[in-house]
Amino acid sequence: MGLRVEKTGAACGAIVTGVDLTQDLSDDLVAEIRAHWVENKVLAFPDQPMDDMDLERFTQYFGAFGHDPFFGHIDGHENIAAIQRNADETTPIFAEGFHSDWSFLDIPPAGTCLFGITIPPVGGNTLFADQVAAYERLPDSLRDKADSLTAIHSAELGYAPDGKYGEADQDEGRSMKIIPHEKAREKTEHPFVRTHHETGKKALYSSIAYIQRFAGLEKEESDALLLEFYAHQTAEEITYSHKWSANMLVMWDNRSLLHAATGGFDGHDRLLHRTTIADTQF
Repeated sequence: MGLRVEKTGAACGAIVTGVDLTQDLSDDLVAEIRAHWVENKVLAFPDQPMDDMDLERFTQYFGAFGHDPFFGHIDGHENIAAIQRNADETTPIFAEGFHSDWSFLDIPPAGTCLFGITIPPVGGNTLFADQVAAYERLPDSLRDKADSLTAIHSAELGYAPDGKYGEADQDEGRSMKIIPHEKAREKTEHPFVRTHHETGKKALYSSIAYIQRFAGLEKEESDALLLEFYAHQTAEEITYSHKWSANMLVMWDNRSLLHAATGGFDGHDRLLHRTTIADTQF
């Protein structure tokens, strides 16, 4: 039958059929999938009745398991996190702001895999924004500025004890296992423009979700620049809105994309299982 890859028609993303992810994959097939992954940035595999062991095996075809510093994990699988929201939950939607996963780590993850288990009949799309396109579309003067910037990343606003997903949020009854910690206040510097070490393409890296400021700039100037870049990073023309279905696996490239969750499914349970693909270098 062979692998079939159909582009979404949006700025990024492709739908992949003709492969059974519950079975072992050959080295050649893994290499083919990897090439489509880095080219399209997001791959969706519908109709894959995978279990947690299948998800772990598939993840490890593309790298070691990445570290999830502020997530709890499901019983018996220390590398799988449940992205969960119960029907009666009233806490804010998790991860609504555009971001690249764990960009505050010294070597952030290459990718993320997310498998749909319980999918509401409405809402819950995931948005993806192509950051290679964002960089290439910048006005020349702003692109030159971006090339010179170093960003200071931190998880503080989200995962510190007093952060958005901190102790008060836990008290509100969030169903997802989030573990706030003082380590979230640590800072890491990365170039604001990163070169993908597999494709050689430049992309804007991360957003106001994790960047606290640009090194060497006063806060007022830094904040203004962040907002200006953010408008380019999340423009509708470079965004793909992905609709989920049960038994769908989605993998994306954190080195060339931002992503964001959306709501719109109040009154419905939602559950996905997530793994992280480690990278070997920034």
